[in-house]
Amino acid sequence: MATAQDAELILKLYDLRREPVLREARAFMLGTFWPNTADEYLAVQRDFGEQNNAYLRQFIGYWEMAAALVLRGALDADLFFDTNNELFFVFAKILPIRAELQSKAGINFMPRTAELLEKFPVAKERFEGTKKAVEMRRGQRNVARKVDL
Repeated sequence: MATAQDAELILKLYDLRREPVLREARAFMLGTFWPNTADEYLAVQRDFGEQNNAYLRQFIGYWEMAAALVLRGALDADLFFDTNNELFFVFAKILPIRAELQSKAGINFMPRTAELLEKFPVAKERFEGTKKAVEMRRGQRNVARKVDL
């Protein structure tokens, strides 16, 4: 059962998400950034000094920190899963190229998020629904991309 301290921490995480630069990072990661290959991902990840690189690092750092709080017992897992889905959305976006990132560049993309999915059945269930929505959205984006060409 979640405690008042868990509620305070969830509200603090929410407040951090409202910070202007993190809002921009979230907009980039959730809306703009749809890499189809490891090379497309790595072009942003390796482009230090550029804004999109900063957004990528800030978004991943934020959600991996939040996942670590759950994994280490500092935050109630059920409360966290009830109030957050962005980390699963982005994990689902990158999942098709995750193995390629590992083999090509040694990147273990969002390992704490992956650990949440392994450890908590409710997280895995939520992720599966999110993954279907992401796959549908990716298909729509790819169709729109072909029309634009």
